[in-house]
Amino acid sequence: MVTLNDYLILSAILFSIGLIGVLRRKNLLLLFFATEIMLNAVNVAFAAISKFYGDLSGQMFAFFIIAIAASEVAVGLGLLIVWYKKKGTLDLDSLATMKG
Repeated sequence: MVTLNDYLILSAILFSIGLIGVLRRKNLLLLFFATEIMLNAVNVAFAAISKFYGDLSGQMFAFFIIAIAASEVAVGLGLLIVWYKKKGTLDLDSLATMKG
């Protein structure tokens, strides 16, 4: 039987993978992917805690996080496409050399 502790360990592992991805990536697209992994880790934790306590609040929060993540992806990918068309790369080092 899967316990709450198992879900929270899975969530912590996923969040750690996402955090390492955010800290180590040089590509903006992979940075967005790592952020999505972190958000999904939080969703797993919210849903598991909600199920454990028999309250729907955690699942509602997870639903709103999914909606916010979807809008973040839509806006972020649009900005990435514009940036790629302008600069020809999605490398984070090119952001440091922005000029007005």
